[in-house]
Amino acid sequence: MTAETAWGFPDHLRPQAEALSFDLQPALDAMLSVRAEVPEDAFTAASLGTERIGNGIAIGTDGLVLTIGYLITEASAVWLTTNQGQVCEAHPLAYDQASGLGLLLPLQRLSIPTLSIGSATALQVDRPVSVISHGGQAHALQARVVSCRTFAGYWEYVLERAIYTAPAHPQWGGSALLDEAGQLVGVGSLLVEEARAEGQKQQGNLFVPIDLLTPIYDALLKTGRRPGPPRPWLGLYAAPTDGALVVGALAEGGPAQRAGLRVGDLLLEIADQRVTDMAAFWHALWSLGPAGVSVPLTVARHGRRLHIRVESMDREDILKKPRLH
Repeated sequence: MTAETAWGFPDHLRPQAEALSFDLQPALDAMLSVRAEVPEDAFTAASLGTERIGNGIAIGTDGLVLTIGYLITEASAVWLTTNQGQVCEAHPLAYDQASGLGLLLPLQRLSIPTLSIGSATALQVDRPVSVISHGGQAHALQARVVSCRTFAGYWEYVLERAIYTAPAHPQWGGSALLDEAGQLVGVGSLLVEEARAEGQKQQGNLFVPIDLLTPIYDALLKTGRRPGPPRPWLGLYAAPTDGALVVGALAEGGPAQRAGLRVGDLLLEIADQRVTDMAAFWHALWSLGPAGVSVPLTVARHGRRLHIRVESMDREDILKKPRLH
């Protein structure tokens, strides 16, 4: 047992075999530890670190491992470990910025079961679910769906129907969310403090619905990216404040910084459209066209109203690419 698996949930928080309609053990054995090494000069090194540890999920018959993409973005090396102690290197095959999902290709055969993929569309609030991570039954948590709602991230990211569960699993990154039939319906992304509703304190986890993988799966296998042109990226990190959006940070050397935006600017309009929440702002941005489109912004700075045009770019262009094996 490794250091990261040396803890476990007490029995009353674990899924009870007699209450499940499926065999939990194969699902547990489909979970892997993911350990990624990222160069210090990578774009995401400062925000996500150079050593990342989380979970992977064996899916399908082709040996692929599904995970949350931020674990493997810009990784120079990725290592997988099974519950039986088998270790192998993996190639970061794909990271979809829009959904947040990532795929890994193990570089040797893994003798483990795979999880069958279901659908999150039928998930209902207050229904029981299982959250599992690498480490066996001690790391399986009986939880409930507490809400399904839009999530907007400050890093230019929106999930239309994110799944929120409680209680919280402490190894959420890349964990598997199983429905009552034991099928994979979500991939763990975040620890959140307001799982049930905005403004209501309840710690839990946020999951990316597995349904976002199906329509892009073939393209991810072939090209490492979703089909269609990439979305425009500004490189600004927004936060809501008093019915408005404020620039909380800027990506170093990113389009917004180059255009002259500053931390503390209030975002009033995008292409003459008034926006007051992050989801609406990101959707308005993406509706303007693909990466490279010129984005007109109206901001307030020290009581002055300024018009700033940002030349967007493809976020992938600034990220380090995985080495070929």
